Amino acid sequence: MPILSLQWIAAFVFAIALLHTFTAKQFERLSKRFPRHAGLFHLLGEVEVVFGFWAMVLIVLMAMTAGHTEALAYAESRNYTEPLFVFVVMVMAASRPVLATVVQLVNGLARLAPVRAPLATAWLGLAAVPLLGSLITEPAAMTIAALLLAPQIFRPLLPEWVKYLALGVLFVNISIGGTLTAYAAPPVLMVAATWQWDSAFMLVTFGWKAALAVLVNATVATWVLRKHLMPMPDGAASAPAAVPWAVVLVHLGLLAGVVLAAHHPVIFMGLFLMFLGFTQAYARHQSPLILKEALLVGFFLAGLVVLGGMQQWWLQPIVAGLEPLALFAGALGLTAVTDNAALTYLGSLIEGMSEEARYMLVSGAVAGGGLTVIANAPNPAGVALLKRGFADETVGAGGLLLGALLPTLVAALAFLLL
Repeated sequence: MPILSLQWIAAFVFAIALLHTFTAKQFERLSKRFPRHAGLFHLLGEVEVVFGFWAMVLIVLMAMTAGHTEALAYAESRNYTEPLFVFVVMVMAASRPVLATVVQLVNGLARLAPVRAPLATAWLGLAAVPLLGSLITEPAAMTIAALLLAPQIFRPLLPEWVKYLALGVLFVNISIGGTLTAYAAPPVLMVAATWQWDSAFMLVTFGWKAALAVLVNATVATWVLRKHLMPMPDGAASAPAAVPWAVVLVHLGLLAGVVLAAHHPVIFMGLFLMFLGFTQAYARHQSPLILKEALLVGFFLAGLVVLGGMQQWWLQPIVAGLEPLALFAGALGLTAVTDNAALTYLGSLIEGMSEEARYMLVSGAVAGGGLTVIANAPNPAGVALLKRGFADETVGAGGLLLGALLPTLVAALAFLLL
């Protein structure tokens, strides 16, 4: 079959997957209306399943139209390092020794703040942890922030609009908070080597602007949430039992090794297997690992890799044909319907882009990283860990979009005006 036909098939399947993402909440409601098929509707209502499911549909359609050899060759040609890394780092960052250490640090800082402890804790979760993502990578920061904030903000009794505002701020701050270095944010990583952007360049060009936007977003959100914030409930996941320092150091050392080897799956998977063995050996100091949630997120991202790899034919001409300011707006908008790392990668393939155009592309991509679940690689991890606090235990695409609009505007103005 002609390549053009395959491209149109892939674009159609990608569009269906996007539509499915925006209507996932409706499948959860159908599961209650039709209990005989509740299992199927519940599966289709899992946002993390959507892209993996439609990626499999695409591979089947490719096998039927172009032959199983070409379909298999395409699937095996994709790079699945990022889905594997996000899976590994989610499980390790959510382990009790790591989480207990972060919570103790946050609680200590909250006691020093001149405001109520719940406000200080919420602010630190929405500001300090996303900025920490520039060191430990965005997926790890998302995991820690989600588990830290879940018992305090993402609870069923809170109004939905409050939770969507907090979720939008968290997603935007994670997306821009990783730009202080050249290796932590996926959209930056895609262009750093090609354009010779090091961490010093990122800090001077993007980082301080992003940090200001993160602080503004977190402060505004905490002020809006102030009447809804309650002290941490006893026994909450955000207050895990103390763990011996020797166990903590092993966990932090293995996590640091995984972060340093983020682009080498053979190394970080080996470290992960060591981590699993260690958790079995010292099970009394562990909580159940979030393997299911992390696997679903990995499945989502792998599906996005498969589906996104066939969209270059229409995305790249759009990126290449825009003037710098229009490129910023285009990147911000396109990020909402495609992964921002894929978008900046396509930009890195364009010859002769000016420094201004490069800046506009990357800043637009990271500013729009909180608008949808698929806009930034760590977002599915946040959804997987926080969705139980929302109605129907699903995160609605419309609610997330509305919650992210104001923090996205703050981020955009910071990158454009500062």
